[in-house]
Amino acid sequence: MDKPVTALAFDFGTRSIGVAFGQSLTGTARELPPLPARDGKPDWDQLQRLIDEWQPQFLLVGLPLNMDGSDSEFGARARKFGQRLHGRTGLPVEYVDERLSTRAAKEEALERGHKGNYARDPVDSIAARIILEDWLRSR
Repeated sequence: MDKPVTALAFDFGTRSIGVAFGQSLTGTARELPPLPARDGKPDWDQLQRLIDEWQPQFLLVGLPLNMDGSDSEFGARARKFGQRLHGRTGLPVEYVDERLSTRAAKEEALERGHKGNYARDPVDSIAARIILEDWLRSR
């Protein structure tokens, strides 16, 4: 039997980066507060504190692909973020197709009673949790 694994997932954005933590033992993930970002750059000290606190074995970055599976313009920025994550932490980074996670996250947010004001009620961490749950299911 495979050893349980833990992971932090990130839903990359230019103003906010969604974050979720999960583990394979139960196959569950939970949303964490999103990280504020300036033009896609997080506070790296704050991000390192998250890694120190949760001790993940893997870092996942949602990869926004076009519906035909080709790389999107935003996908290049997400990959760059993932490369920086790996360079700063030394942890393995995996990219996860996130084509439908944002739509699913918005639907879930509305079901929870969010009013559709995504600036006030960001869905980034919901999307990160969905990305992580998909990754856990695929393992």
